Amino acid sequence: MTVRSAITRFLMQEDLNFLLTNRIPRRVATTFMGRVSKIEQPLVARASIAAWRFFSDVDLGDAAEAKYPSLHAGFTRALRPGARPADPDPEVLASPCDAIVGACGRIDGDMLMQVKGFPYTLTDLLGDAALAAPFRDGSYVTLRLTAGMYHRFHAPHDAEVQEIRYLSGDTWNVNPIALKRVERLFCRNERAVLRLRLAQGGWPVLLVPVAAILVAGIRLHCLDTERLLRDGGPRRIACAVPVAKGAEMGWFEHGSTILVFAPPGFALCVAEGEQVRAGVPLMRLPGTDAGLCSDPA
Repeated sequence: MTVRSAITRFLMQEDLNFLLTNRIPRRVATTFMGRVSKIEQPLVARASIAAWRFFSDVDLGDAAEAKYPSLHAGFTRALRPGARPADPDPEVLASPCDAIVGACGRIDGDMLMQVKGFPYTLTDLLGDAALAAPFRDGSYVTLRLTAGMYHRFHAPHDAEVQEIRYLSGDTWNVNPIALKRVERLFCRNERAVLRLRLAQGGWPVLLVPVAAILVAGIRLHCLDTERLLRDGGPRRIACAVPVAKGAEMGWFEHGSTILVFAPPGFALCVAEGEQVRAGVPLMRLPGTDAGLCSDPA
């Protein structure tokens, strides 16, 4: 057993991990991390980047740059052009990000799972029953971005961003350990709701980036990327911004989660526990050949 694996195994003990990442002043820790990560003093930057790479299994093989002036620059790195091509099939809804697939499947009316045995409602997550209505009995996928993953997210299809809603909240960790212990965790955390209308068939789709401890930073290209989304407080922003499939939509300051919701008839192309990259098939649109995709029942 290597030193790294021994330390990781120790830190991933459930009680200890939950204590270290949740039973602390979460917002204070997040603010502190945000400031430290942007320090460009060489000694601080090298030490923090080294620690990040040691603990987070970072792969920079497809990154646009090999070196970074700060930990924050590494977190929010861009990739080489063409590193994440979106599936060109117009019948495919592509994954918006690199991630590990968490809970996924069919929404039971308004109810879905963060993990087995821990339900929450779509209305509670979105804060609006009318917004949730088109997705009743639809399909959902939970996409968890780990700390070492590529942190930018992309348009899952040619679409129009029609509305953005920002809901303020806490910064609980969103790792599997916390999801098994904190009820309705996604509904408690800071999050954004991006309402999209697909060019193909006019289908509505929701992307819900959820912030977490050491993150709490969501930036969107269709708004002002110089400001964190939370800077304007809870609000609804009407817009009509076209996005091309695979185009960059924004990024997290660190790893977190994106929830994807589609109306009834979409077929899943992924399974729980699978690791995916941005651009690969996530779902197939209704009325198409599902191929390897499956009904989410």
